[in-house]
Amino acid sequence: MQFKSILGLEHIKRHLTTTAERGRIAHAQLFIGPEGCGTLPMAVAYAQFIVCANTKGENENGNIACNLKCDSLTHPDLHFAFPVSNSNKVKSHAVSDIYLEEWREFLKEQPYGNLFDWYRLVGIEKKQGQIGVDEAQDIVKKLSFKSYEGGYKVMIIWMAEKMNIAAANKLLKLIEEPPEKTVLLLIAEEEEQIINTILSRCQILRFPPLSEDVINRALQENGVAPNEAFSIAQEANGNYNKALDLVKKDSEDLVFEKWFVQWVRTAFKAKGNKGAINELILWSETISKTGREVQKQFLNYCLTVIRQALLLNYKADRLVYLRMHAIHFDLGKFAPFVHENNVLEITEELEKAMYHVERNGNAKVIFADLSIKLTRLLHTKAA
Repeated sequence: MQFKSILGLEHIKRHLTTTAERGRIAHAQLFIGPEGCGTLPMAVAYAQFIVCANTKGENENGNIACNLKCDSLTHPDLHFAFPVSNSNKVKSHAVSDIYLEEWREFLKEQPYGNLFDWYRLVGIEKKQGQIGVDEAQDIVKKLSFKSYEGGYKVMIIWMAEKMNIAAANKLLKLIEEPPEKTVLLLIAEEEEQIINTILSRCQILRFPPLSEDVINRALQENGVAPNEAFSIAQEANGNYNKALDLVKKDSEDLVFEKWFVQWVRTAFKAKGNKGAINELILWSETISKTGREVQKQFLNYCLTVIRQALLLNYKADRLVYLRMHAIHFDLGKFAPFVHENNVLEITEELEKAMYHVERNGNAKVIFADLSIKLTRLLHTKAA
């Protein structure tokens, strides 16, 4: 994977290539950016750039054999670590190497994909993956060897915020003092979930969301009609992965929207209606049967809808990108029910629910409790 295949982010490409050409390659770097902005493909391109010594400019092929191995993700000096979990393929002590074949497929087919896309590919979408201490031991072992071709060796750790405390502590010394010509590239979406001792040892590079123009142009190059591409680029809000899902009508958000609309409509009916309470309990049971990653994604979607509704209520229409596809549900008509007297409480309840889901709480109880609280909060009157 080379820089020319990555969408936008020209200033980041210039920064990475310039520092590499000047021999100023930081041994531990952390790429932070929102989903679908291209942190993973950028890390792979950067790793290829330094492993294959492609420092004569993007028009040069550099070491052809080396580039071919990197393009196929089989170069012995290019290593990967990513969240995994036990599955039908491995019953215990799961580590990234067991899933390398699937990982190469994922990077080839969905380089802008998210964590749930990865879990779904390897069949662990109902579990919570992590980068554990077994993985950390593997990383230390791999990087202790000399590079195969005598140059740099690179370890890319994707979704570094999924690293547990034991793994993070085991990697601290390696991140601070790696072997010569060893580069660790950590990739994360949520900086606050990474422990400070890791953050302080990394050079941080923050990625912005992709621009509408970049996504629009990329979609049209892939055969999407101009009007549709423009509309999808707006709705994607800088997330190319979401844009591709919307093109294929395979976005998780479409399912989440259906759940959210059903939830809200039932919550409005529930005031003084005992039958609607039973509907909320049944709805909670439906959501509780899904995997925890799905539940967390759904709660994140709900937070997005609430924020967008608040912006719409306060006439900040230019900041509203969300489109609701459900029939007979108008975000504009829902917006007045999200206001200064309830938005903080709604947000707090959604975040608390996510916290409890992450800690393996009883999902049925979590969502039933959240539903009843939402019913009360949506009936709170504005000032």
